[in-house]
Amino acid sequence: MCCFLVALFAFGPRLAILVWWIYRPNYVLAAFNGWIVPLLGFIFLPWTFLMYLVVYPGGIVLFDWVLLALGVLADIASYGSSAARRRDVPGYSGP
Repeated sequence: MCCFLVALFAFGPRLAILVWWIYRPNYVLAAFNGWIVPLLGFIFLPWTFLMYLVVYPGGIVLFDWVLLALGVLADIASYGSSAARRRDVPGYSGP
């Protein structure tokens, strides 16, 4: 199971979330009260969403906040690296 999760993380957080959601839908639905927050997390903050699913079972205590912060930083880094790569495209005339 551990190697399976590592492989999913290597292919991206959205695939890992989808497989987790298909494999254990009650776990994901128990972590959130509706479907809109998981959908928004899946679209805009996938690493944070995935990290929240990891720390959810025991409640969010001391070190779990650090793990959530790492998820937020991973999301920010992925959006920042996309912007940097976009500037490298020939003919890009963005800001």
